[in-house]
Amino acid sequence: MERAVASLRDRAPLVHGITGTATQGLVADGLLAAGARPMLTSTRAEAPTLVPIANALLVNLGSLNNDAREAIKPSVEAAVAHGIPWVLDPTAIGLAPVRTPLARELVALAPTAVRGNASEVLTLALGAGGGHVGRGADSTITPDAAVVAARDISRAHGCVVAVSGAVDLVTDGRQEVRVANGHPLLTQVSGTGCLLGALSAAMVGLDDVAGVVAVVAATALLTVASERAAANAAGPGSFRIRLLDELNAVSSGEVALRARLTCE
Repeated sequence: MERAVASLRDRAPLVHGITGTATQGLVADGLLAAGARPMLTSTRAEAPTLVPIANALLVNLGSLNNDAREAIKPSVEAAVAHGIPWVLDPTAIGLAPVRTPLARELVALAPTAVRGNASEVLTLALGAGGGHVGRGADSTITPDAAVVAARDISRAHGCVVAVSGAVDLVTDGRQEVRVANGHPLLTQVSGTGCLLGALSAAMVGLDDVAGVVAVVAATALLTVASERAAANAAGPGSFRIRLLDELNAVSSGEVALRARLTCE
């Protein structure tokens, strides 16, 4: 883990992100603070053509306007064709009639990683015989309730699946790692989940860090930074600013030292 965070700072991977307009600012600033570089382009005319110059692609279904919707699949196809790792963040799938079938179509294209809350992961697994219709980004379900669904998605599509919650779960279908860091203020700032998807993309974009280690490192980096930020925050507003500061300030050694991991 320490090597993964250090490599992120040393190599500054370029993350091409198709992500929600409401959270683009936090995603871009958070990537920069952590040591990566953002490139957020969501038009059909440009997004697919820019994929080959990136180290990783992030596809977040947060605010799905028509232009972004048209750009997503060609961008993913470009990533697959050029061997660019990509992360699917199926934000707010559940009852949504457009993004839910789109997310299932995209996961069949074998993302490097999937990051969502328990509700989103359970909903994504419906195609494999699940029976849950979730509440999307507003999840009241714990990651433990989505363990089987996460394993099924991992095994069916050869990807790492991260389930966010009070204790985050990361699995590749064979091994599971739980990350017990974090702070409740993360749930009071819009876009922190989107930022975790972006940091996961930055990590999988490093060719010397792979699989579960990359996604666990991204999760630990954000959650350890959140603990440091919350220590002196007066509320969600100051926490948002301090989170960016701590993503920049926390050392790779401290992330490794403070991460509370359980491996199975």
